[in-house]
Amino acid sequence: MARSGDRGDLLAAGLGLGPVREQVASKISEDATWVAAAQDGDRAAFGQLYERYARMVHGVLLAKVPVCDVDDLVQDVFIRALRRLSTLRETESFGAWLAVIARNVARDYHRRTVPEEPLTDDAPDRRIQRGVSSGDHDGATAAVLDAVMSLPDAYRETLILRLVEGMTGPEIAARTGMTHGSVRVNLHRGIEQLRAKLSGDPRRDGPEQEKP
Repeated sequence: MARSGDRGDLLAAGLGLGPVREQVASKISEDATWVAAAQDGDRAAFGQLYERYARMVHGVLLAKVPVCDVDDLVQDVFIRALRRLSTLRETESFGAWLAVIARNVARDYHRRTVPEEPLTDDAPDRRIQRGVSSGDHDGATAAVLDAVMSLPDAYRETLILRLVEGMTGPEIAARTGMTHGSVRVNLHRGIEQLRAKLSGDPRRDGPEQEKP
């Protein structure tokens, strides 16, 4: 059984903002250089972008599709991005552009997937929860992840990027194109709802989440 102290440590970690924004801005500038090189056919530059953004893409997908399909879909996202890279005009917006592709890939996945069980309102979340919980996480982590998967979509995505992928608040903002304020709000409200679910508090749902 998960210990409340372990859960508290995980939730507290979710509110950390990590490195200063100047460091993140420097990385985004570097990304723009890699994007320009990749647009000129430099595959090594695109490989650098893959290394930097794979966690973000993985987290966005994990919030939306069963975990057993996430790795394959990560590859699909980057293949789609490579094919469309020439259409990207604002090279410094690569992360936000890539996040949109990841969300579209997740939507396409659900459109073409035939359900293997009778549909109920919470069937997709249950499938995701089972996939996450079946991994090698300890009890505390599994309990937190199961609760995260029941939250509204934007909270779920932001919290997974923070708690599972280990990205800081400024990194999430920079790489997904969300504002720092939206990330902060989603983390704060998401953590509040997560604490309520883990404690069994039946309080009402929180305010509507910020959109990506």
